[in-house]
Amino acid sequence: MTRHPHVWMGLLLWSIFSQAQAAWTVNMAPGATQISNAVFDLHMTIFWICVVIGIIVFGAMFWSMMMHRRSTGQNAANFHENTRVEILWTIVPFLILVAMAVPATATLIKMYDSSESDIDIQVTGYQWKWHYKYLGQDVEFFSNLATPAEQINNQSAKGEHYLLEVDKPLVLPVDAKVRFLVTSADVIHSWWVPAFAVKRDAIPGFVNEAWTRVDKPGLYRGQCAELCGKDHGFMPIVVEVKSKPDYEAWLAERKAEAAQLKELTSKEWTQQELIERGDKVYHTACVACHQAEGQGLPPMFPALKGSKIATGPVADHLNIVFHGKPGTSMAAFGKQLSEVDIAAVVTYERNAWGNNKGDMVTPKQVLELKQAESQ
Repeated sequence: MTRHPHVWMGLLLWSIFSQAQAAWTVNMAPGATQISNAVFDLHMTIFWICVVIGIIVFGAMFWSMMMHRRSTGQNAANFHENTRVEILWTIVPFLILVAMAVPATATLIKMYDSSESDIDIQVTGYQWKWHYKYLGQDVEFFSNLATPAEQINNQSAKGEHYLLEVDKPLVLPVDAKVRFLVTSADVIHSWWVPAFAVKRDAIPGFVNEAWTRVDKPGLYRGQCAELCGKDHGFMPIVVEVKSKPDYEAWLAERKAEAAQLKELTSKEWTQQELIERGDKVYHTACVACHQAEGQGLPPMFPALKGSKIATGPVADHLNIVFHGKPGTSMAAFGKQLSEVDIAAVVTYERNAWGNNKGDMVTPKQVLELKQAESQ
């Protein structure tokens, strides 16, 4: 039996569609908070109102086209300046808008009520990472992309959470109201976690507020939602929600680490210790622009291998890492990195890739520079 070509085409399209249908999701997800569920419910309410309007409008249109077509000898009715009809098509849309506005307004009021928070966290966007500071807790850290460079360069298979992995996630306790104070240190970013229904622009010089209360422990992922430069797609957000006892234990560990880091500043470091630590810092904070072997991406991101900065006076090298370079993409790391990490990365750059200067910068020198800047 010979099939018509259209039949074969139809079978092919049906086969493709049926295989892709399971992974094809067009609706929103309910989320993990009361607010995100309220947003989902609002979305579904508006959706069904639109469905009803569509059925009525298109149903009336198609019914009129079929029942009052010219071939049946129908004559068009004259509704010109019909007061009753004009009142009707004014009142009905008004009532529909009211039905939409009431739940929407109630949800927006809840979304913007960040008062009486249990925890306050300052979220600062940097090119291209996030900084989290737990206000009143003496705990702060940067959260950097943790996806291996081999995956990004297509040298190995992509992981399940490709470009959605970080070295240090933001940690929150379950069932606690957390207020986010969102700002930026350079350009406009946007802190977005879909499961929380939280999306706030991070704007230099401004502080935007948002809040969440997560119902269930787990990992929740998001991304920067504002085009912020070359590595915009490489600054993910990961939030780990823990039980309250686990959160308190984590917070105590971070406080102990912060105290230990302060002690490391006064430690007498050897050059080799600084180089080893600087290797890790460089491949976290610097590799995206200056590349793994220090070759850079000229002209925007100059090479460090054999450069005048990395092989010139150590004070000039430290100064540019600390203060950045205005008018270029070189960020100021004085507030981003600790004294130990700044000393380590400068020492590493001066002794890696054949630079072999043989000198070093100590954390004490960086601390003295910071103290001089604050005076």
